[in-house]
Amino acid sequence: MSFIFSTTKTIINASDSTSDLGYYCKDLNIKKVMLVTDPGIIKLKLHQKMIASFQKFEINYVIFSEVEVDPPISVIENALTFAKKNEIDGVVGLGGGSSLDTAKLIAALTFSSQTIHDAFGVEKLANSRLPLIQIPTTAGTGSEVTPISIVTTGEAMKMGIVSSVLLPDIALLDATLTQKLPAHITAATGIDAMVHAIEAYTSLIKKNIYSDMLAIQALKLMSQNIQKAVHHGDDIEARSNMMLGATLAGQAFANAPVAAVHALAYPLGGHYHIPHGLSNSLVLPHVLRFNIPNAAKLYSQLAEIIIPEKCTLLGTDEEKAEAFVQYLEYLIDDIGLPKTLKDVGIDKSRLEILAKDAIKQERLLVNNPKPMSELDILTIYQTAY
Repeated sequence: MSFIFSTTKTIINASDSTSDLGYYCKDLNIKKVMLVTDPGIIKLKLHQKMIASFQKFEINYVIFSEVEVDPPISVIENALTFAKKNEIDGVVGLGGGSSLDTAKLIAALTFSSQTIHDAFGVEKLANSRLPLIQIPTTAGTGSEVTPISIVTTGEAMKMGIVSSVLLPDIALLDATLTQKLPAHITAATGIDAMVHAIEAYTSLIKKNIYSDMLAIQALKLMSQNIQKAVHHGDDIEARSNMMLGATLAGQAFANAPVAAVHALAYPLGGHYHIPHGLSNSLVLPHVLRFNIPNAAKLYSQLAEIIIPEKCTLLGTDEEKAEAFVQYLEYLIDDIGLPKTLKDVGIDKSRLEILAKDAIKQERLLVNNPKPMSELDILTIYQTAY
């Protein structure tokens, strides 16, 4: 078996680890750091102990807090202008996937002759960046350990920048940052992370023994803790297990890429601004059922790990695969997420437009265990409606 496995150099998993952020910046020889985040983080004051740590270790800092959900190119360009003006020499990303993805691009492009337009695609970035620390505040995207940034390039289109340059120096996992998350965000981001693990485990081209190991452990942690984290948000152990699970899933899909669930989810976010995790959740059961003819054995293996008692009563891989999909449907319902495209206000007459956008996600669809046509995608959207 031949494969390449890459990930973030250092992962620190400890409650309140962000209190030592200044130390880690100093260790990376950062003298003036740019904290990249969003207005919600500032409003919740989640950054305050990090500022105190900067001050303790005499690290100069500036804050860019204008990151938007699904950041458009204009936000990235504004952040780059801000970074150059302030002559930063290091970057800290703080927040959900949008802030972390933005921080990666600031680290890579601030002192580069390349523009963001030069970077779209796979391994287009020059081989250097500023020191980069990533701090997730949701247990979902895994962006702290992935070499990917997603950018909104038009009214409804997202594009990816994939480069090993984007892997950060340090990922700080501090579960205390997630304790104030509303239940619906905990639910959606948790399902997003579970999708990362599922799609990594069934990825057609680059699936490997390392990604499988990480995906399995991620699913174990998250399936055992997502309901506790949603229904009892102050349970720090459940929060910590979800955050670690999301990171493990991020490591898995960074090396065995995601597929059709994400390909069909992106147009929902692009056209209707539905949060990414919820977009994944809405199409998840339907894509998995479509894949069962080609992926029954792999879904069966996941079922035996997640719902072993149920699997002892079943015989074939197909039966276990269907039980796995039914478990996910039950879970989505239990944690209170909408279940149909209609529930989130999608216009049925626009399903064909969504399908035309989804089929363009070739970077993702090539990883799907079963080939998918535009008509297949439309049928899945219709089933999900």
